[in-house]
Amino acid sequence: MGWGPDPIWTASEVESITIGNISKDSSKVTVAVSPETAEAFKSPGQYVQVRQNEDTKPLFLAISSPPDAENARFEFLIKKTDDNPWITDKKVAADSIEVSQVLGGGFPVKEELDGLKYDFPCQNVLLFAAGSGIAPIRSAIESGELDTTGARTARLYYGVRSETDLCFVDQFPVWEKSGVEVVPVLSQPSETWTGRTGYVQNALEEDGVPVARNTGALMCGMKGMTEAVTDVLTKAGVIEGRILTNF
Repeated sequence: MGWGPDPIWTASEVESITIGNISKDSSKVTVAVSPETAEAFKSPGQYVQVRQNEDTKPLFLAISSPPDAENARFEFLIKKTDDNPWITDKKVAADSIEVSQVLGGGFPVKEELDGLKYDFPCQNVLLFAAGSGIAPIRSAIESGELDTTGARTARLYYGVRSETDLCFVDQFPVWEKSGVEVVPVLSQPSETWTGRTGYVQNALEEDGVPVARNTGALMCGMKGMTEAVTDVLTKAGVIEGRILTNF
């Protein structure tokens, strides 16, 4: 799958860089973008390319904040690497960077989950994220597009290695209040962890899929996870068009 059209770069400002989780292997970054760029962000799951300058290899970053044309700021969750301290380490980060136009179609929630396109209404939404893949899922939850405050139920399976790798923990109670059950799944938990263990696809298999014909799914993470989750969902009878990814 291609990565879309060539980027059109716009100068942007890094407003803040904060620790993304207890393990400090991720950073939460807020970038001020142009009003035109903010207005083009229409759907959770869309992304941009970001670079320090023309000599820097661009990063492909899903926007973690919800669409808001009135707020010309994008938030990102970025896993730290040896190649990206210019945007993840506030001690050495650049003040000015370049951001591309908004790319991708995002999660087609309105087209695939709302209405009666498949004869059966979508009454259950299952969300799956691994690692920094929680970024676009957070955008979807906080956008309100999932419509989880009414009769529709939602459950998030969020997979990381250990408790210290969980991001947006302070938002979990807010998400729960909005109707999204949060299920962290740890592959390498500490001895004191009492929650779910293993991988998100294993947790899904254990819980089963509630009324598959009325269920939709959003997912973001490594290929192995998305393929395994898709296999479980399709075998359970979830309509293929309601299994949504953002790439």
